[in-house]
Amino acid sequence: MSNFDKKQQLSALQHQLALIQQACGRHQRAVVIVLEGMDTAGKGGLIRRLGWCLDPRWLHVVATNAPDAREQRQHWLQRFWQQVPEHGHWTVFDRSWYGRVLVERVEGFAKTTQWQRAYQHINEFERQLTDEGVVLIKIWLDISADTQLERLRERYLNPAKNWKLTSEDLRNRARWQDYQQALADMLAQTSHTNAPWYVLNANDKHQLRLDAFTLLRERISAGLDLTLPAVSADIQQFFQQDNE
Repeated sequence: MSNFDKKQQLSALQHQLALIQQACGRHQRAVVIVLEGMDTAGKGGLIRRLGWCLDPRWLHVVATNAPDAREQRQHWLQRFWQQVPEHGHWTVFDRSWYGRVLVERVEGFAKTTQWQRAYQHINEFERQLTDEGVVLIKIWLDISADTQLERLRERYLNPAKNWKLTSEDLRNRARWQDYQQALADMLAQTSHTNAPWYVLNANDKHQLRLDAFTLLRERISAGLDLTLPAVSADIQQFFQQDNE
């Protein structure tokens, strides 16, 4: 399938997701989307394409950074609890609470005892979300080391993308095997029936977007009544009179 055909399919999926978002609003269904992956995996591209098709009044994007001084004095999950969406709203986490068992573990920002007990904290946190009816979708964007190097080089050579490239990206790449071990442990410890991990091949960005949007469509619409509400009688009468 050509990239043009993939873009056409993606456009159709975007339209479907817009209708699903409206249905979530009518039925007060909250949605949490977690996007995780190595640098250059394509999280930003997915988020932009969600933003292009969804109503921004009910879509919230949380770009997770290192905790500030105030957050460091709180329970480590508190800042994420504060971002849980209202009923009928969607929240996308561009990186999330999984930083505790990924970057904080690998880079030594969390003690071994802290990141080890974080698995239980995470599972309990997610169980509470799903028990309350929140649709939780966790996606790992999986790329190869060769693909990452190619994309980092592209950023270096493209003046319009230079700003994306940081020394931190290169430092993280040097710890590739450590991150792969942390990933394996994360998937083993936190993928459960109520909150499974979905690992998507991110080496082809166009196919990734199709796969991710298809997954979102299927998971969010499950059990959701997508029937459009009937136009009320008074509105029908108004326009019937106007036509006369």
